[in-house]
Amino acid sequence: MIKRSKLFGNKTRVTFCLPKDAPEGAVSVVGTFNDWRPGLHELKIRRDGTRTVTLSLEPGHYRFRYLASDGVWLDDEHADAVGPHGSELLL
Repeated sequence: MIKRSKLFGNKTRVTFCLPKDAPEGAVSVVGTFNDWRPGLHELKIRRDGTRTVTLSLEPGHYRFRYLASDGVWLDDEHADAVGPHGSELLL
């Protein structure tokens, strides 16, 4: 799931959210906003049983995927689009 909220100026706060145990282990969100670097934006477990990470992004077109600790790549069905190169956000 992806939550968005406008910040002061032109940035948008984007929260990437996954269930606590699906997939198991550590999960990072990687994409064009962080040069596809694993571990830079790892999802953290919250009290409500989800895992999230929040980023402040400039307007633009971003591609991203989730990378689980066992090397499994996942797309986000709640993204603006899902194509051959992963999930897409249009801000």
